[in-house]
Amino acid sequence: MDYISPKEAVLKVKRWPKDTIAAGRRHTVGLKSDGTVMAVGDTKYDQCDVSGWRDIVAVAAGNVHMATNTGNAHTIGLKSDSTVAAVGWDKHGQCDVNDWRDIVAVAAGWRRTIGIKSDGTVVAVGRNNEGECNVSNWHDIVAVTAGDWHTIGLKFDGTVTAGDWHTIGLKFDGTVTAGDWHTIGLKFDGTVTAVGNNRYRQCNVSDWRGIVEVAAGYLHTVGLKSDGTAVAVGQNKVGQCDVSGWRGIVAIAVGSNHTIGLKSDGTVAAVGWNEYGQCNVSDWCDIVAIAAGCAHTVGLKSDGTVMAVGDNEYGQCDVSRWHGIQLPNN
Repeated sequence: MDYISPKEAVLKVKRWPKDTIAAGRRHTVGLKSDGTVMAVGDTKYDQCDVSGWRDIVAVAAGNVHMATNTGNAHTIGLKSDSTVAAVGWDKHGQCDVNDWRDIVAVAAGWRRTIGIKSDGTVVAVGRNNEGECNVSNWHDIVAVTAGDWHTIGLKFDGTVTAGDWHTIGLKFDGTVTAGDWHTIGLKFDGTVTAVGNNRYRQCNVSDWRGIVEVAAGYLHTVGLKSDGTAVAVGQNKVGQCDVSGWRGIVAIAVGSNHTIGLKSDGTVAAVGWNEYGQCNVSDWCDIVAIAAGCAHTVGLKSDGTVMAVGDNEYGQCDVSRWHGIQLPNN
């Protein structure tokens, strides 16, 4: 029998994360169980022009913090043949993915797109002024996710969160590689390390223990612990870090200044900025997945329908008629 290294064995059995709902700055994307995609919201740059997509297995949406000079976005779809589709804002070449092959997971930042290949290497396109796309030497990576301004890493299943200015990847040896500005790593013992932009102490995570998932907002960081509680550091001007009382949490999502927690009973908790009602989720139930845009919140129900609250200036919350959305694979 041919020898298979431990790394190769992990790669063969890895259940790559496949997001079926995604929330951008001003648009929302949903993957249907038949492999087609729906999108609502701002389509100034055609980021919602996904009606012709087929055989999609995962979606990602570019997001960014709330500011008058931001909001342009793009949408990424991972296809069943491991190629990638992209529509939307392409000023920095973030949609130039036509030649990508053998991709198993995708992520979308504000001005960049990241893809992970089945061998654990990474490709990236888009704005690279700060070296945030310098991933050509990465290897043994299992997942990447692009968020806002700072970066905190990741789930025990290997997923990672990254910010606008850089990209993070978890390696099988427990270390993490990153772009120029700062680096975050979740160790296999459940601790977290961070370096880089720490203006609001959003990287003060060295004393965290038992962490299984992390998410990065605009200027705050949230960690989900193995016991279902949550911890948070960083700017707390609007209470986005007030999660110490949470219990029974199984997943977290973070917008620019609000934090969402999915509970084991299918209900949802929320704290933080609520100017647009993005935290009005206390009556939600039977939720199996959550996503947070800049100022809106999306929940996927077990029957494949979708709920949304928050900023709806561009119709990004008009999902009440959606049905048949693919349930998460984990």
